[in-house]
Amino acid sequence: MKEKAIELLNIFYENGYEAYVVGGFVRDMLIDKKSFDVDIATNATPRQIKEIFDGVKLPFENYGSVHLTYKKTNFEITTYRMDLEYKDKRKPSKIVYTDSLIIDLRRRDFTINTLCMDKEGNVVDLLDAKKDIENKVIKTIGSASKKIGEDALRILRAIRFATELDFELDVELKDAIINNRSSLEMLSFYRKKEELNKIFSSENALKGIALLKEFGLDEYLEIDLSGKINKTSDPIGMWAQVNPGDKYQFTTNEKDYLNAILRVLNDGYISDMELYKEGTYVCYIASQILNNSDNIYDRYDDLPIKKMSDIVISGRDIIDLLKPNDKSIVSTILKDIEEKIINRELKNEIGKLRKYVLKNYVNK
Repeated sequence: MKEKAIELLNIFYENGYEAYVVGGFVRDMLIDKKSFDVDIATNATPRQIKEIFDGVKLPFENYGSVHLTYKKTNFEITTYRMDLEYKDKRKPSKIVYTDSLIIDLRRRDFTINTLCMDKEGNVVDLLDAKKDIENKVIKTIGSASKKIGEDALRILRAIRFATELDFELDVELKDAIINNRSSLEMLSFYRKKEELNKIFSSENALKGIALLKEFGLDEYLEIDLSGKINKTSDPIGMWAQVNPGDKYQFTTNEKDYLNAILRVLNDGYISDMELYKEGTYVCYIASQILNNSDNIYDRYDDLPIKKMSDIVISGRDIIDLLKPNDKSIVSTILKDIEEKIINRELKNEIGKLRKYVLKNYVNK
């Protein structure tokens, strides 16, 4: 990926423009952390970029950013700019293009995101980012109060970076978060969920939870952090513990998993019937939340049946045995048998199941 990025930078220079890889990719390269997002900053405008590369689509809004796929790798390319007055505690009301890399870097949020890589692969550090990376500290560029006051999303980004990188927050930044935390209410729930998902997905998620609690952000995020929260291998397991309000939008798949986990958690333990109905993955996440030492996968392997069709007596067998007037009773009988087999009250053997049906359902 680095080699492709350098190739791309050189294409800009060959066309009379300058360009640098900026931000997270360079930072992560320095700390030997894998990174898959490559951002490039250039003095070329979006229209000029479109003249250089085929397939570039100009943005609908004038934010000076375009997407480019180069040799099967996705790049975000942004024109050097200044962000003018912010609106709604989130976006600049106007941007102005500039030819200066340093001016572009100063508009960004944290020093650790200002490292650049030039077309020879050298790291360029214009704002002492390396020092903050060495000290493992998250600091804003310039006044923390101003930066956080401009864009409330930076509160969650600061906590996310501290979580993912295991860095500490600068004292001035902490004060700015506390003083501006109510502005989180102005953020869309889409943005809140996006950042919280990244925090919850981190191996260091509990640090992120602790920071959210420390700053009292749960009230403004409309989540509940009052109880004990255990780390899970799926962020949905974290969401299941923080009781998100209806304003958070989850995909159908996410909702299904979230509701299934909550159903299992409702009893405070994982029964064989829940394991049978909800499956191993849901129950494994629930076991992490419950801090349950049971091996869910071994327990599942030991279940006497894995699905209804594993039951050795069929609906047709039951009809032949009982000759019922109302055949709808068959599904009730099968559900009864299913539950008793799972609970080890009945063995899944044809003789014993026939005997059970005749004893309990004749004349019913």
